[in-house]
Amino acid sequence: MTAIAGPDATRFRVRSPRAEAVWLCLFPGGAEQRLPMARDSDGNCRGDDWVLDVPGNLAGEAYGFRADGPWAPEAGLWFDPAKLLVDPHAVQLDRPFRQDPALAVHGADTAALVPRAIVPDALPVVPPAPPLFAPGGLIYEVNVRGFTLLHPAVPAAQRGTIAALAHPAVIAHLRKLRVAAIELMPIVAWIDERHLPPLGLVNVWGYNPVVPMALDPRLCPGGVAELAATVAALRAAGIGVLLDLVFNHTGESDAHGGMLALRGLDNAAYVHAPDGTLINDTGCGNTLDFGNPALRALVRDALRHFVRHAGVDGFRFDLATIMARGPGFAADAPLFAELAQDPVLRDCVFIAEPWDIGPGGYQLGRFPANWLEWNDRWRDDVRRFWRGDAGVGLLATRMAGSADIFGAATRTVNFLAAHDGFTLADTLAYDHRHNHANGEDNRDGHGENFSWNNGCEGPTDDPAVTARRAALARAMLGTLFASAGTIMLTAGDEFGRSQHGNNNAYAQDNPITWIDWTARDHALEDHVAELAAWRAAHHPGTAQFPEGGTWTTAEGQPMTPAIWDNPQTCGFVWRARNGAGFAIDRAGPTAAGLNTG
Repeated sequence: MTAIAGPDATRFRVRSPRAEAVWLCLFPGGAEQRLPMARDSDGNCRGDDWVLDVPGNLAGEAYGFRADGPWAPEAGLWFDPAKLLVDPHAVQLDRPFRQDPALAVHGADTAALVPRAIVPDALPVVPPAPPLFAPGGLIYEVNVRGFTLLHPAVPAAQRGTIAALAHPAVIAHLRKLRVAAIELMPIVAWIDERHLPPLGLVNVWGYNPVVPMALDPRLCPGGVAELAATVAALRAAGIGVLLDLVFNHTGESDAHGGMLALRGLDNAAYVHAPDGTLINDTGCGNTLDFGNPALRALVRDALRHFVRHAGVDGFRFDLATIMARGPGFAADAPLFAELAQDPVLRDCVFIAEPWDIGPGGYQLGRFPANWLEWNDRWRDDVRRFWRGDAGVGLLATRMAGSADIFGAATRTVNFLAAHDGFTLADTLAYDHRHNHANGEDNRDGHGENFSWNNGCEGPTDDPAVTARRAALARAMLGTLFASAGTIMLTAGDEFGRSQHGNNNAYAQDNPITWIDWTARDHALEDHVAELAAWRAAHHPGTAQFPEGGTWTTAEGQPMTPAIWDNPQTCGFVWRARNGAGFAIDRAGPTAAGLNTG
């Protein structure tokens, strides 16, 4: 922690190895007070840190930093004392980040624009406990704001916040689905991409953070104590909590982005090419350098913070390939060993999004043996099967744990849809993306979604089309719940949530992303609850279910290689020794079906 309040003095510490001067900025009564800091060469700091002891207990007071030194962006030096900088170790901010052109203008003072960190008082301390979530369970992916903003049972003052997730009505819904862990899309304070404000749009997903520990005041006005209380309420109901964290880049963006924290204090946190330009393996303007021990230490500090002070079970890492680059992906990257050896973190749940857009960025199946991985091959191949252009052999491989990717260890996280892409309902209602509301002429978002509209693009009253979509939704959800490995459901897919064909709704803080609880499909929701009950009773998700079971045709004949490979084969039956099983039938009475029993 950078700011530590004691009974007689408060110590401030910040890392800025190449700065020539650093000031602590306090704001007593609202007016800025600048206090020079001194290099700390004691211990192992080698003079990289600057420190200052200020008399008095300053818990609850706002602070920031300014740093001076060479202004040579081409050499990776971005020192500008006009910029108020946020503490990279901040755990609370006094306001959200907001985009402004002045953030990127050399010499323009930003004290009125940039959030101030708050000196923490006593943080909650959660007793160590093993994760509730175990591989094989159901993960439920949630956008905190959109999930409860329209929930009629949640008090208006709580809607859209982390506290709302602890409401009895929300917990009852999660228990109905037998959710093992709720995965919160980013809740750390983020800044809008700079092209959004002129379009009248805002980032609602949160995948553009600035510092790794400070919770966004809009989602969590009660700070880490609010998060800890919500985690405790969910754990009491048997539901773990996973945080989706973004360590691949920060919201300081490219060379035209703002100076907010790391860029003005220690720009070596970012990967640069030999000519000094920022490497962009993330598509977000910059890439954090996990070859830098100081950056890895900051990441570990952030993870420990959320375990110790909020009690979360673990983490999902966005564009996780970045975390193992040096510059190419390394399966034995230093961070993996450091996490495995850390006494606070080694038992946590770790989930990788195993790709980025850099060279060799797709690394599905190559993360450590104790990590789970998002399996987009499962999503695409299952969609292709039910669309009619993939065979039963490939489907069976995916349902059996994707051994062709992971080997004997079932580390797959199977999902039909995620925040990024079509919802399940839209997968069955749109052939093409409809992202015009994003202001990019429908060029953003995935172009190939393996979707199909079943005869009509978008909403329709045609009973044949709606019946086919309903049958396919049930079949695909059944396929998910019958599959080996961990499974993930994005909030609202269990009752037919639509984004009206928008498959990149990150900038839509409106009914496109707000879940409409009053219009949900209760029959589909009840069907998903039945699937969840069946899985809990008959199908341990970590098992390689072909072992000890039989594969047959619908007529009871053993599946042969010729049958598996025949493109006309529309399904199969799997039956365990105890009688539990399921049947796949792509050409059933409604041209789609998965039956369990």
